Amino acid sequence: MANNADNITGIEYSKRLGIISPDQFQAALKRFDLGDFLEAAPVTGGLFGQNVFVTSTKGQYVLRGAPHYPWQFPKECFGAKLLHERTCVPVAYPYLLDAAEDIFGWNYILMPRMQGVSPTDKKLTGADNVNIAREIGKTLAEMHDLTWEFAGEYDLTAGTIIPFAEGFSQWIVSDVRRWLESAQKHGARTTDEDADWIEKLIMEAEPALSISFQPCFVMNDTNPGNFLVRRSSDRWNMSGLFDLMEYSFGDGEVDLMRLTAHYLDLGGHQDTALASVFGNAYFEEKPMRPGFAQRHPLYMARERLIVWEYGTRPECRWFDGLPKDISFQKWAERLTSSYRLFSSCV
Repeated sequence: MANNADNITGIEYSKRLGIISPDQFQAALKRFDLGDFLEAAPVTGGLFGQNVFVTSTKGQYVLRGAPHYPWQFPKECFGAKLLHERTCVPVAYPYLLDAAEDIFGWNYILMPRMQGVSPTDKKLTGADNVNIAREIGKTLAEMHDLTWEFAGEYDLTAGTIIPFAEGFSQWIVSDVRRWLESAQKHGARTTDEDADWIEKLIMEAEPALSISFQPCFVMNDTNPGNFLVRRSSDRWNMSGLFDLMEYSFGDGEVDLMRLTAHYLDLGGHQDTALASVFGNAYFEEKPMRPGFAQRHPLYMARERLIVWEYGTRPECRWFDGLPKDISFQKWAERLTSSYRLFSSCV
């Protein structure tokens, strides 16, 4: 998505944002009294190219533009405000939204740039990674201290969270089926046997899904690329959490899945240990609820389906390198028993 400005002297910071000129950066900074523009730099990483680093005479910021949906930025602002006011999780704040499109051709957000290194940094040692996995688990538990009266999601018209019409347990089942249906449209790699396997997981999880819980903030995209950490003395501390587009309020166990899968996908004994350290640090703060071992396979299958659906799109083709007989179940099944890594399940 490119902006609509003509004959601009500027730089293309990403395909999505298009060419942005110094004058446009200056106009955006001026709108929030954030000083004079000095420089900008592309943000490496991420799938969609919505962000660019901006430095002014008053500080360092991230400009986030070209929203995917009309609700994306209002939803992110709402979530960032709740996390800032009701938890100690380090999120960018203030989250400044300009709903006008006169500067870039799309609306945008300006927020303070958080400092730190990514947990995926290749320079980190084994000891560093253990410390960071523990810190992420504790941070996730702190994030889940942000609770809501009911399970639901942000609604743009209401400007707040509204309940899932069918309740959380039916919503999560419907969501799994929706991702499966979408993946099946991308080709034969997602099979009828995969669909049968998913239905088996749903049936096995249903009694545990009916166990009541306190709905909490669920980020839904807890991949390590959305965290920043900083070293302080002999330990690492969380210094940033970002990318809030996908959050909802529901069962916090859902947020354990992507990071557990990330650690296990690295391969090797050390990384199995990292998954265990991460999960056990979380459960030290949030005691495991009854039925976790029954819900976990379905929650993990849902998380892997989200990745699988995106990666099997014709424009992505992430899984072309897998043997042709590797379907979704064969790719994901080993992770659905990873709840055994956590001490409360032993």
